[in-house]
Amino acid sequence: MAASVSQTEPSPRPSPRPSPMGRGPRLFVFGILLFAVLLFAVAWGSTLWLRHNMRASLPQLDGQLAVAGLAAPVTVQRDAHGVPHIAAQNLDDLWRAQGYVTAQDRLWQMDMLRRFAAGDLAEILGNNLLEHDRTQRILQIREAAEAATAALPEREQHFLADYAAGVNAFITATQSHLPAEFRLLDYRPRPWQPVDSLLIGMNMQQMLSTDFPTKLAREKISAKLSPEMLNDLYPVGSWRDHPPVSSAPEITAPQKILEIPLDASQVGAQATPQELLHLDDLLHVQHGPDCRDCVPGSNNWVVSGAHTVTGLPLLSNDMHLDHTIPNIWYEAQLTAGDFNVAGVTLPGMPFVIVGHNAHIAWGFTDMYADVQDIYIEQTQGDRYLAPDGWHPFQHVREVIHVRNGRDVVLDVRRTAHGPIISPLLPHEKRVLALRWTAYDPAAVTIPFYAVDSAANWEQFRAAFASFGGPPQNVVYGDTAGHIGYQAVGKIPLRPNGLSGVPISDANHEWQGYIPFDDLPSAYDPPGGILATANARIAPDGYPYPITLNWDAPYRNERIWKVLASQPRLSAADMLALQNDVHSELDQELAQRFAYAIDHAQYANPRLRQAANLLRSWDGTVSIPSPAATITDAARSALWPMLLAPRLGKEWKIYRWNESSYVEEQLITHEPARWLPPHFTDWNDLLTAAVTQGLRAAHAPLNLKRWRYGYVHPVEVEHPLYGQIPWLRALTGIGVLPQSGDDSTVKQVGRSFGPSERLTVDFSDLDRSTLNLVIGESGDPLSGYYKDHWPYWYAGTTFPLPFSANDVQKSATHTLTLTPQK
Repeated sequence: MAASVSQTEPSPRPSPRPSPMGRGPRLFVFGILLFAVLLFAVAWGSTLWLRHNMRASLPQLDGQLAVAGLAAPVTVQRDAHGVPHIAAQNLDDLWRAQGYVTAQDRLWQMDMLRRFAAGDLAEILGNNLLEHDRTQRILQIREAAEAATAALPEREQHFLADYAAGVNAFITATQSHLPAEFRLLDYRPRPWQPVDSLLIGMNMQQMLSTDFPTKLAREKISAKLSPEMLNDLYPVGSWRDHPPVSSAPEITAPQKILEIPLDASQVGAQATPQELLHLDDLLHVQHGPDCRDCVPGSNNWVVSGAHTVTGLPLLSNDMHLDHTIPNIWYEAQLTAGDFNVAGVTLPGMPFVIVGHNAHIAWGFTDMYADVQDIYIEQTQGDRYLAPDGWHPFQHVREVIHVRNGRDVVLDVRRTAHGPIISPLLPHEKRVLALRWTAYDPAAVTIPFYAVDSAANWEQFRAAFASFGGPPQNVVYGDTAGHIGYQAVGKIPLRPNGLSGVPISDANHEWQGYIPFDDLPSAYDPPGGILATANARIAPDGYPYPITLNWDAPYRNERIWKVLASQPRLSAADMLALQNDVHSELDQELAQRFAYAIDHAQYANPRLRQAANLLRSWDGTVSIPSPAATITDAARSALWPMLLAPRLGKEWKIYRWNESSYVEEQLITHEPARWLPPHFTDWNDLLTAAVTQGLRAAHAPLNLKRWRYGYVHPVEVEHPLYGQIPWLRALTGIGVLPQSGDDSTVKQVGRSFGPSERLTVDFSDLDRSTLNLVIGESGDPLSGYYKDHWPYWYAGTTFPLPFSANDVQKSATHTLTLTPQK
């Protein structure tokens, strides 16, 4: 019998069941989810809390509001952009109302600005701000402001007290609903004092006149280069300059440059490059790596009626400063009886700083005058040597309060020159004293009531005769058809010349200031055009040295060319020029880079594409331009290639306002002394700079797709809310592409550029235009927080109502401030 075979298939093996997650991993996942939920809840809850406090602190804009200290009612009409038009019956009430209304929109900014200047930020923001506060205390900024306040004329002290009373009335009235920043940081503002307004002014002094780190850096670089190479790196003016008091561009006359040899008893600079760079950062000397030559400056110009479509002058001004939220400026119109002025104010200070009244208008650019010197003091123990013998150091005890930390006590030493700044540089063993016009109370003045009241050229000049600083270039126009230019400010008189390095002898003391009547000035010039843009303003043969460190000439040169090229100019032409992004410098360098690639020993297809883009470029630094991006990248790469072989790591501390002109001259003239080793000629060097620039900037393979505006965008954040990720988009403007660079009339960097745009039309003052960057309000929930931004970004603007009729027609809110009973 045959063996039986089973017909049954073997049962399939069951699939393995997933093993249950262990308790540890489950708890981990649960913890992650719980943390995410809690984080979302915290973010959502904190946002709701902040929005509630922001809304609660929005100012009253309509109806009536009782304000302590007023003698009579004050009307505040706000136009469509939130600009307050304040009308009072007397000046005392006007300044009180200005203080009150400005605090409505900007109180936290005002508090931060006075703390920034005085070195009081660590008291609120903690240990991270201690180094900043220490720097300000060593520089004795608050002491200088206190001395200047005490020396002000009685009338100006009275006006400052009125303004402070208005600010304090607002602080007192809003204790239960202060701006949200105070609640977020859990503190209350101190009462406002007149000295706080001077501290606001000292911020501007420090921003626009701090040049002593450049002298320290130049001293260190001087030890490594020949006199010929130093002259290359540190020119004084250029052949492109067009001083406003000259009829045509002229080649600069060399100014007397003081070369200071070190005494045998003195040693050279010991501060490290890292310390000098850090000092730059602390003092905000530079404005970002994307904008090598972005230093606070401006454009201003005025054209006579012979050049306008209306037959009366046009005056324009755009001041180039760091972008901030809120804006550095605050627009306002101030009226009391015959006093009537409109323009930009500094939050924390009364008066209008730049603008127009019913008769005249004026605008500023920084002069770049040298108002600081460093003296190497000879010492014995606690004494220093002065021209009249040995004197003991003055000691100032500074106490810095640190939130959640211990107080820090400083012993700041002073000489007759000023404070000893050596502690700012840990490796510096010499005793360095800083002399600065800001330490002279006579050079810290605020004569803006007289300026705001001036009705003609003579009154305008008389008002500015007492202006201390920072020294400025002021253009002028009036309704009678006159135009003018006046240099203003206290500039040290140095009979033995200017020094670009610290001074170690006793023969170079200041001998007062350049007399006001001897400062450069022009009135109704035959050409009918006046313009400045921080470049040289001293004509050839001018007897007084003003500075060694003028700004590069390109913006100024472009402004003169455009204004002179059009027979009849309109207000629209003024705005177009303010937004002009043509760079003759960049176009010239682009052509030279293209030529170098054409004649280089080796150039790959990518370099050939770069050369073709460069050679056909018209110099417009527009958002989509690949040629502008290539040029900028090559320029960035070229500097270390030129400087590092001779300076080593010190190349990074090279600072000079005319460094772009230095670059142009080196590339144009190709001096053999600057050709680095391993390069056969300048064509190879410049080709290598393009190659290195493309590599360092991560250029795309197809260079046609490389767009300038996206590589060099604009970004503006709120200093507090911008640090909170979920509030950044609500309170800032994001990161957006922009046109222009540091050599265009529209001079910009990532967070730097025109802080306002003003054009005064003397044919009809109501057609004058003025806009800020972001907006009037500091509260993100206000409709006036970011409403200026679309205009600034698009290069457009809007009118600033001035006449009573136009103010009334444009009013969207009307608030009456009444005396508090």
